[in-house]
Amino acid sequence: MNSKYTPLFESFNLGKKLEVKNRLVMAPMTNFSSNPDGTVTDAEVNYYERRSKGVGMVITACTYVTANGKGFHGEFGGDQDELLPSLNRLASAIKTEGAKAILQIFHGGREVPPELVNGDVVSASNIPSEGEGKAVPRPLSEKEIESIIFDFGETTRRAIEAGFDGVEIHGANGYLLQQFFSPHSNRREDKWGGSLEKRLTFPLAVVDEVKKAVAKHAKDPFIVGYRFSPEEPETPGITMDDTLALIDGLVTKDLDYLHVSLMDFWSKARRGTDVDRPRIEIIKERIGDQVPLIGVGSIYTADDAIKALQSGVPLIALGREIIIDPEWVQKVEQGREAEIVTKINKGNQQQLDIPDPLWQAIIHSPGWFPGIE
Repeated sequence: MNSKYTPLFESFNLGKKLEVKNRLVMAPMTNFSSNPDGTVTDAEVNYYERRSKGVGMVITACTYVTANGKGFHGEFGGDQDELLPSLNRLASAIKTEGAKAILQIFHGGREVPPELVNGDVVSASNIPSEGEGKAVPRPLSEKEIESIIFDFGETTRRAIEAGFDGVEIHGANGYLLQQFFSPHSNRREDKWGGSLEKRLTFPLAVVDEVKKAVAKHAKDPFIVGYRFSPEEPETPGITMDDTLALIDGLVTKDLDYLHVSLMDFWSKARRGTDVDRPRIEIIKERIGDQVPLIGVGSIYTADDAIKALQSGVPLIALGREIIIDPEWVQKVEQGREAEIVTKINKGNQQQLDIPDPLWQAIIHSPGWFPGIE
């Protein structure tokens, strides 16, 4: 190995509980490839297994905690005990290759396709996402909110029983937890919305419920992380100032890591505090050493990864790049970083173990996957 990249392969203790063998993480990415009943497919398992051989930790695609939160066609489920064998199969495939297996849990809220939920799209308020043809969601009742919070705890229990090493609460990318935190989507006037403090109530209650489930059911060390998006383009919308308040709330919850969702690791703040500084710097500065941070976004080469690690962020997630080159980590570890592939070849689907639904999404979304050959 080139000594320049040695820091990428130092082990790391998450929450002083679980040792991750290196600083590289497979980022959570939807693959659209599960069965209609919410079970994982052979192709999906092969896809994860292939990419689990080098990274220290794999965070799965999001799994819905309740049926009306299913956000995608071809998404695997975690909302009922009948899915435990499916969840166990995925956890085992990842862990057999030496990576820690983290199940990302979520509810899609107003972003779910109406046909997946019999047209009953729900959110914090009746505000649709911006864009043509977006469904107008139904505001959740207080009883329904409490039920969904409970569902997050139940899916955490299933993750424990299925053999996962942890869960990541998905509070990013415009889904339900973010919808409650956002002044764009949350116009409530009860305890679940209104002020910034009240908009934090639902996300923090979900964290509390997940932590409670871990305390009750986990016999071995079990990781709890939280993913968030730092800003929204909408007005009103989440600003960097809002996100710093969210971070302040999350660091009091004794989480094992925070995970910032970015398309570009070095992207700059749009509005709020310290405009024109990279968001990752602002976030890391606010967190300090209170909780580990995972950074992600357009990291393709070994040099990209080591530069990101040198920012002080202790864990670096590979998203699109580990789809493009499943052996990325091994190549760096073996001193073969010059062989890393950074563009996807249209003829290489089988060689890359990419399930067909994900492959079709890649091929037909060149803006998502730059450099398709």
